[in-house]
Amino acid sequence: MPRRPRRPPRAGALGDLPPLKILSQIVMLQAAYYASAAVMIIFTALVAGKRVHLDLILSWQTIRGDTTVGWTLGLVWMLNSLVSVIYVLLLIARSKLVLDFVLTLHFINLLVTSFYTHAVPRNWLWWALQVSSAGLMTCLGIWSCQWRELQPINLGKGGAGSGSSTNANSATATTIPDPALGSSKKTDEGVGVEYGRGKGRGGRDGGGNYEMVGMSERGDNIV
Repeated sequence: MPRRPRRPPRAGALGDLPPLKILSQIVMLQAAYYASAAVMIIFTALVAGKRVHLDLILSWQTIRGDTTVGWTLGLVWMLNSLVSVIYVLLLIARSKLVLDFVLTLHFINLLVTSFYTHAVPRNWLWWALQVSSAGLMTCLGIWSCQWRELQPINLGKGGAGSGSSTNANSATATTIPDPALGSSKKTDEGVGVEYGRGKGRGGRDGGGNYEMVGMSERGDNIV
Protein backbone atom coordinates (compact mmCIF):
# COMPACT_ATOMS: atom_id res chain seq x y z
CA MET A 1 0.00 0.00 0.00
CA PRO A 2 1.30 3.48 -0.78
CA ARG A 3 2.28 5.55 2.18
CA ARG A 4 0.12 8.47 3.10
CA PRO A 5 1.87 11.83 2.73
CA ARG A 6 2.87 13.41 5.99
CA ARG A 7 1.14 16.55 7.06
CA PRO A 8 3.49 19.55 6.89
CA PRO A 9 4.37 21.04 10.28
CA ARG A 10 2.48 24.12 11.34
CA ALA A 11 4.19 27.46 10.96
CA GLY A 12 6.21 28.48 14.00
CA ALA A 13 6.46 24.93 15.36
CA LEU A 14 9.41 23.65 17.36
CA GLY A 15 10.82 22.04 14.22
CA ASP A 16 11.66 25.51 12.89
CA LEU A 17 14.19 26.08 15.69
CA PRO A 18 17.59 24.40 16.07
CA PRO A 19 17.71 21.75 18.83
CA LEU A 20 20.48 23.50 20.74
CA LYS A 21 18.48 26.71 20.95
CA ILE A 22 15.39 24.81 22.11
CA LEU A 23 17.41 23.07 24.82
CA SER A 24 18.96 26.31 26.02
CA GLN A 25 15.55 27.99 26.20
CA ILE A 26 14.12 25.08 28.21
CA VAL A 27 17.04 25.17 30.67
CA MET A 28 16.87 28.95 31.14
CA LEU A 29 13.09 28.93 31.56
CA GLN A 30 13.23 26.08 34.08
CA ALA A 31 16.04 27.73 36.04
CA ALA A 32 14.21 31.06 36.17
CA TYR A 33 11.01 29.28 37.24
CA TYR A 34 12.71 27.53 40.17
CA ALA A 35 14.79 30.59 41.12
CA SER A 36 11.79 32.89 41.49
CA ALA A 37 9.85 30.16 43.32
CA ALA A 38 12.73 29.64 45.75
CA VAL A 39 12.94 33.36 46.52
CA MET A 40 9.20 33.65 47.14
CA ILE A 41 8.95 30.48 49.24
CA ILE A 42 11.98 31.36 51.39
CA PHE A 43 10.64 34.86 51.97
CA THR A 44 7.19 33.52 52.89
CA ALA A 45 8.66 30.93 55.26
CA LEU A 46 10.81 33.51 57.03
CA VAL A 47 7.87 35.87 57.44
CA ALA A 48 5.68 33.05 58.78
CA GLY A 49 8.42 31.91 61.16
CA LYS A 50 8.75 28.46 59.57
CA ARG A 51 11.93 26.50 59.10
CA VAL A 52 13.31 26.72 55.57
CA HIS A 53 14.08 23.36 53.97
CA LEU A 54 14.20 21.90 50.47
CA ASP A 55 10.91 20.04 50.88
CA LEU A 56 9.04 23.34 50.60
CA ILE A 57 10.24 23.68 47.00
CA LEU A 58 10.66 20.17 45.61
CA SER A 59 8.28 17.98 47.59
CA TRP A 60 4.64 17.50 46.64
CA GLN A 61 3.81 16.32 50.15
CA THR A 62 4.04 19.85 51.58
CA ILE A 63 1.23 21.09 49.31
CA ARG A 64 -1.77 19.80 51.19
CA GLY A 65 -5.34 20.97 51.50
CA ASP A 66 -5.67 20.29 55.24
CA THR A 67 -2.92 22.64 56.45
CA THR A 68 -2.33 26.37 56.27
CA VAL A 69 1.20 25.83 55.02
CA GLY A 70 -0.09 23.77 52.10
CA TRP A 71 -2.55 26.44 50.95
CA THR A 72 0.06 29.16 51.40
CA LEU A 73 2.54 27.26 49.26
CA GLY A 74 -0.14 26.78 46.62
CA LEU A 75 -0.77 30.52 46.45
CA VAL A 76 2.96 31.19 46.25
CA TRP A 77 3.33 28.76 43.34
CA MET A 78 0.44 30.45 41.51
CA LEU A 79 2.08 33.82 42.06
CA ASN A 80 5.29 32.34 40.71
CA SER A 81 3.43 31.18 37.60
CA LEU A 82 2.19 34.73 37.10
CA VAL A 83 5.75 36.06 37.34
CA SER A 84 7.00 33.35 34.98
CA VAL A 85 4.89 34.84 32.19
CA ILE A 86 7.59 37.51 31.98
CA TYR A 87 10.21 34.79 31.44
CA VAL A 88 8.09 33.29 28.67
CA LEU A 89 7.80 36.68 27.00
CA LEU A 90 11.54 37.36 27.18
CA LEU A 91 12.87 33.89 26.37
CA ILE A 92 10.25 32.45 24.00
CA ALA A 93 8.64 35.57 22.47
CA ARG A 94 6.59 33.50 19.98
CA SER A 95 2.95 32.86 20.72
CA LYS A 96 2.84 29.56 18.81
CA LEU A 97 5.56 28.06 21.01
CA VAL A 98 4.16 29.07 24.40
CA LEU A 99 2.02 25.96 24.91
CA ASP A 100 4.90 23.60 24.07
CA PHE A 101 7.32 25.25 26.47
CA VAL A 102 4.78 25.59 29.30
CA LEU A 103 3.83 21.91 29.11
CA THR A 104 7.51 20.96 29.00
CA LEU A 105 8.16 23.12 32.06
CA HIS A 106 5.48 21.41 34.14
CA PHE A 107 6.43 17.95 32.90
CA ILE A 108 10.02 18.51 34.04
CA ASN A 109 8.65 19.76 37.36
CA LEU A 110 6.72 16.49 37.68
CA LEU A 111 9.89 14.48 37.01
CA VAL A 112 11.95 16.49 39.49
CA THR A 113 9.31 16.18 42.20
CA SER A 114 8.90 12.44 41.61
CA PHE A 115 12.66 11.80 41.73
CA TYR A 116 13.06 13.91 44.86
CA THR A 117 10.28 12.18 46.80
CA HIS A 118 10.78 8.75 45.14
CA ALA A 119 7.06 8.62 44.42
CA VAL A 120 4.55 9.94 41.93
CA PRO A 121 2.46 12.78 43.41
CA ARG A 122 -0.78 11.47 44.91
CA ASN A 123 -2.12 14.75 46.27
CA TRP A 124 -5.12 16.21 44.44
CA LEU A 125 -4.15 19.76 45.41
CA TRP A 126 -0.74 19.35 43.78
CA TRP A 127 -2.30 18.18 40.51
CA ALA A 128 -4.90 20.95 40.58
CA LEU A 129 -2.09 23.43 41.17
CA GLN A 130 -0.17 22.16 38.13
CA VAL A 131 -3.21 22.35 35.86
CA SER A 132 -4.07 25.86 37.05
CA SER A 133 -0.47 27.00 36.72
CA ALA A 134 -0.15 25.62 33.18
CA GLY A 135 -3.42 27.24 32.13
CA LEU A 136 -2.48 30.60 33.59
CA MET A 137 0.97 30.64 32.01
CA THR A 138 -0.37 29.52 28.63
CA CYS A 139 -3.17 32.08 28.40
CA LEU A 140 -1.15 35.04 29.63
CA GLY A 141 1.96 33.93 27.74
CA ILE A 142 0.12 33.71 24.41
CA TRP A 143 -1.57 37.05 25.00
CA SER A 144 1.67 38.84 25.91
CA CYS A 145 3.60 37.33 22.99
CA GLN A 146 0.84 38.26 20.53
CA TRP A 147 0.81 41.79 21.93
CA ARG A 148 4.55 42.00 21.35
CA GLU A 149 4.27 40.57 17.83
CA LEU A 150 1.65 43.17 16.87
CA GLN A 151 3.79 46.13 17.90
CA PRO A 152 4.70 48.41 14.95
CA ILE A 153 8.24 48.20 13.62
CA ASN A 154 10.22 51.46 13.63
CA LEU A 155 12.03 51.81 10.32
CA GLY A 156 13.84 55.04 11.22
CA LYS A 157 13.25 58.70 10.46
CA GLY A 158 14.60 58.73 6.90
CA GLY A 159 11.19 58.30 5.36
CA ALA A 160 9.73 61.19 7.33
CA GLY A 161 12.24 63.69 5.94
CA SER A 162 11.66 62.64 2.36
CA GLY A 163 7.92 62.76 2.88
CA SER A 164 8.05 66.28 4.31
CA SER A 165 10.23 67.50 1.44
CA THR A 166 7.82 65.97 -1.05
CA ASN A 167 4.90 67.68 0.64
CA ALA A 168 6.78 70.98 0.63
CA ASN A 169 7.51 70.67 -3.07
CA SER A 170 3.92 69.81 -3.85
CA ALA A 171 2.74 72.73 -1.72
CA THR A 172 4.93 75.28 -3.55
CA ALA A 173 4.18 73.99 -7.03
CA THR A 174 1.20 75.83 -8.53
CA THR A 175 -0.49 76.00 -11.88
CA ILE A 176 -1.57 79.09 -13.74
CA PRO A 177 -5.30 79.13 -14.47
CA ASP A 178 -6.98 80.03 -17.68
CA PRO A 179 -6.49 83.73 -18.57
CA ALA A 180 -10.18 84.00 -19.36
CA LEU A 181 -10.98 83.73 -15.64
CA GLY A 182 -9.36 87.06 -14.89
CA SER A 183 -7.56 85.90 -11.74
CA SER A 184 -3.98 85.75 -10.57
CA LYS A 185 -1.90 82.95 -9.03
CA LYS A 186 1.41 82.78 -7.23
CA THR A 187 4.13 80.89 -9.07
CA ASP A 188 7.25 79.18 -7.76
CA GLU A 189 9.37 82.34 -8.17
CA GLY A 190 7.00 84.45 -6.08
CA VAL A 191 5.79 86.45 -9.10
CA GLY A 192 2.12 87.03 -9.77
CA VAL A 193 0.62 86.81 -13.20
CA GLU A 194 -2.24 89.24 -13.54
CA TYR A 195 -4.88 88.79 -16.15
CA GLY A 196 -7.20 91.52 -17.32
CA ARG A 197 -10.48 91.39 -19.09
CA GLY A 198 -11.44 93.54 -21.99
CA LYS A 199 -10.38 93.98 -25.55
CA GLY A 200 -6.80 94.47 -26.51
CA ARG A 201 -5.62 97.40 -28.50
CA GLY A 202 -6.37 96.72 -32.09
CA GLY A 203 -7.03 93.07 -31.43
CA ARG A 204 -9.95 91.39 -33.08
CA ASP A 205 -10.14 88.39 -30.82
CA GLY A 206 -10.88 90.40 -27.72
CA GLY A 207 -7.72 89.26 -25.94
CA GLY A 208 -6.64 91.32 -22.94
CA ASN A 209 -3.30 92.82 -22.04
CA TYR A 210 -1.15 90.79 -19.66
CA GLU A 211 1.47 92.14 -17.32
CA MET A 212 3.99 90.39 -15.04
CA VAL A 213 3.78 92.07 -11.65
CA GLY A 214 5.74 91.20 -8.51
CA MET A 215 3.70 90.12 -5.54
CA SER A 216 5.01 92.92 -3.33
CA GLU A 217 4.18 95.57 -5.93
CA ARG A 218 0.73 94.16 -6.45
CA GLY A 219 0.11 94.20 -2.71
CA ASP A 220 1.11 97.86 -2.52
CA ASN A 221 -1.25 98.74 -5.33
CA ILE A 222 -4.12 97.00 -3.59
CA VAL A 223 -3.50 98.91 -0.35
